[in-house]
Amino acid sequence: QVQLAESGGGLVQTGGSLRLSCAASGRTYRMAWFRQTPGKEREFVATITWSTGNTYYADSVKGRFTISRDYGKKTVALQMNSLKPEDSAVYYCAASEGVLVSRNLGDYTYWGQGTQVTVSS
Repeated sequence: QVQLAESGGGLVQTGGSLRLSCAASGRTYRMAWFRQTPGKEREFVATITWSTGNTYYADSVKGRFTISRDYGKKTVALQMNSLKPEDSAVYYCAASEGVLVSRNLGDYTYWGQGTQVTVSS
C-alpha cells in the first residue's frame, strides 16, 4: 500500500511561483501531478519515473512547471512558475507501479488528498 501526502499549495498572484511537494510511503515507480477544478474532469499536469527521471508535461504547463524527484527522500516536487489564473485548481499527487511515463488518469493507482492552488488576477 502506498500513501501520498501533498503540501505547498496556497494563494499567489498572477506571475508568481509555488512549489508543491508529495511525500510517498511504499513502493512506487511512477509519480505524477493532476489537477481539477469544480465541474471539470481531473487533468494531467506532469509525470516522472523514479528510476530514470523521465518526465512528460501537459502542453498547458510546458516551460512553466518543472517536476522533479528526490530519490533518497522519496518526494516529488512540482515547481510552478509564471502562474496564471487558469492554473487555479486542486492539485493531486498520484503514483503507480508503471515504469513508463503516462498522462492517463486510469494508469495511476494511488492518490493524495489534494492541495488547493489559487492564482489571483
